Amino acid sequence: MSRIGTETAFEAAARARALEATGRSVIHLEIGEPDFDTPRHIKDAAVRGLLEEGMTHYTAAEGIAPLRQAIADDVRRWKGIEALPDQVIVTPGAKPIMFYAMLAVVDEGDEVIYPNPGFPIYESMAEYVGGVAVAAPLREEREFRMDIEEVAGLVTPRTRMIVINSPHNPTGSVMTPDDVRAVADIANRHDLVVLADEIYGRLQYEGAPLSIATLPGMAERTITLDGFSKTFAMTGWRLGYGIVPAWLAPTFSRLVINSVSCTNAFAQAGAIAALTGPQDAADAMREEFIARRTLMVDGLNAIPGASCVMPHGAFYVFPNLSSFGRSSADIATHLLYDAGVCGLAGTAFGHHGEGYLRFSYANSRDNIRAAVERIGDSLGRLERTGDLVTSSAG
Repeated sequence: MSRIGTETAFEAAARARALEATGRSVIHLEIGEPDFDTPRHIKDAAVRGLLEEGMTHYTAAEGIAPLRQAIADDVRRWKGIEALPDQVIVTPGAKPIMFYAMLAVVDEGDEVIYPNPGFPIYESMAEYVGGVAVAAPLREEREFRMDIEEVAGLVTPRTRMIVINSPHNPTGSVMTPDDVRAVADIANRHDLVVLADEIYGRLQYEGAPLSIATLPGMAERTITLDGFSKTFAMTGWRLGYGIVPAWLAPTFSRLVINSVSCTNAFAQAGAIAALTGPQDAADAMREEFIARRTLMVDGLNAIPGASCVMPHGAFYVFPNLSSFGRSSADIATHLLYDAGVCGLAGTAFGHHGEGYLRFSYANSRDNIRAAVERIGDSLGRLERTGDLVTSSAG
């Protein structure tokens, strides 16, 4: 257990709720969760499954056949991935796909190259199964994209897997097609498995996404992770899936059986409706995120001492606050208790996140405006007095 990490967004949210309980106003920018409601036709489909279609029992471990077919059709249409339904593994949320990938592929001492800063569960799971997590730094001067030459230099005879995430959490960066092709070349040359986290794939705001599984030689060595939480505002439904090579599908199936048995039956009915039904609500959410992105980036860049590159996907900004001379964790705590704005320290996503904070713009425009104003005022006070506020008592 000493090798397993955590995800600090939930801890930060708990502190923020405790502060709210004292009567303080808090604007929540810490959780990667759309603030929209799940579209009505998706909820209606799940209700029908529950009340009228008897979907209250165990399902196949890999997911119900109609959903696996719908996912296979969707990834072919949306991503260009040619996959059979038998290669689709449905899970309660997308995290199990990360866990199963590490359990299935990584042996004791094997190395896993992953983006840092990055989603903390990559490092946590790699270390938990006995692997060695090898950080590929993401730097602001490259708009937080992987340096492919650096990644190539990290490969050793013990390397087994490369993790990529585009659009990226926490920075909102997007890999270029050339970046993706270069990672594919490294994987093919060194016989590596790629875990491609594409959970934010439909929230890429410029250019067309390129799934690495569509490139020559990659279908048999790529585990593609996706789900319903971000695109369709279904975080509480806990629905994710993996597209896995045929040789790995039986292994993933056994891991599902040994861990969760199967995924909620009537929730899967809702997932079918999400993929096959109208997309206007999802499209409207995407357009709103684009507007909020501009509002947040412009507001942060107007704060003296702060700078923020424009993200190209997801719903996060990753401003540089290093000029204030305090650690990311100290500034995040200060902003919570002094300004009533809850964000996350960049170091919650790895040591290369020092100097940065992550804010989610999955909140209303009014709240974003208010948050940016509070952040500016609070950082201004910090600049003038140097005094950090580290608790609700000041």
